[in-house]
Amino acid sequence: MSGVPLLVIAAGGTGGHMFPAQALAEAMLAMGWRVKLSTDARGARYTGGFPHSVEIEQIKSATFARGGLAGKLKAPFKLAAGVASAMLGFRRDRPAVVVGFGGYPSFPAITAAWLMRLPRAIHEQNGVLGKVNKVFASRVNTVACGTWPTDLPDGVEGTFTGNPVRNAVLEREAAPYIVPGDYPMSIVVIGGSQGARILSEVVPSAIAMLPEPIKQNLRVSHQARDEDAQTAAATYAQAGIDAEVAPFFQDVPARFAEAQLVISRSGASSVADISVIGRPAILVPYAAATGDHQTANARGLVDAGAAIMMPESQLTPQTMADSIETILTNPAGALHMTQAALAVSRPDATERLVEIVETLASKSP
Repeated sequence: MSGVPLLVIAAGGTGGHMFPAQALAEAMLAMGWRVKLSTDARGARYTGGFPHSVEIEQIKSATFARGGLAGKLKAPFKLAAGVASAMLGFRRDRPAVVVGFGGYPSFPAITAAWLMRLPRAIHEQNGVLGKVNKVFASRVNTVACGTWPTDLPDGVEGTFTGNPVRNAVLEREAAPYIVPGDYPMSIVVIGGSQGARILSEVVPSAIAMLPEPIKQNLRVSHQARDEDAQTAAATYAQAGIDAEVAPFFQDVPARFAEAQLVISRSGASSVADISVIGRPAILVPYAAATGDHQTANARGLVDAGAAIMMPESQLTPQTMADSIETILTNPAGALHMTQAALAVSRPDATERLVEIVETLASKSP
């Protein structure tokens, strides 16, 4: 395989880290590169979607956040062993570029790249750097930012690439928007993978409080946990609202494309999907998110005039009802929100990451 450039991707074990890593892997393979994924045993469980030609290397890593005192004492030794293993691998098969996507499993490979002075970059999905990416922000050649603006350390400049989105989202990029009016309208309520209970408690009651002329035109798609779904569905039914309540929707991008309004958490991937399709949004950041990064994620859409941000501390059925009514009774304002979302979207996020890799490779000794 000599002469075929190698990209090493280092990523942790959550979908937030793994999805953009997978998007870059697929794009680089299509361009004739070899790709290896460096992760740990936990991260390897999330690699089912990666192309089979991606070589997956498990390297020991550790976090200081879990495992009690014994785990914290062992962590530095595990990390050191992981770094040594990564360096050994890099000497046998030298990468042209190393890109980290965050999470503790990315630590050994990025550290090895830094020690060996290999071209290297990190990609941060959220508007606040994760712990590992924060350590390396000043030690890499490029910091790619999935969310803009991103809070960066002094002296560190970021490159706004955006977060890669699924093909199902790209197929609906800038889907035509039907402004709210006196005809059937759709609202999608989506809580992400965690912390959605507050949306299931507040949003059905808020929609039930809307004026009758709006309610009679509404159909709602509401993603709710199993334990919350029955109560949410009962609230909608009692108010006479046509609502589909389910723990998971396979066709979220299609539902976004048909919606007049999206009510959502502000996870990085949700914000990217909303902006690429281009829909007015009410964003409720998950208050317990590390470093309050969901508030930072929402900032770009809010500042652009594409979304209303509602902190959990201010979230009541009345405040939510007021915001919903404001959007659904103002067609011109809703259209402006759609256009503003599209203006700050990055549907070409994967291509921008590819460009960073190619630029770093061209400067490789």
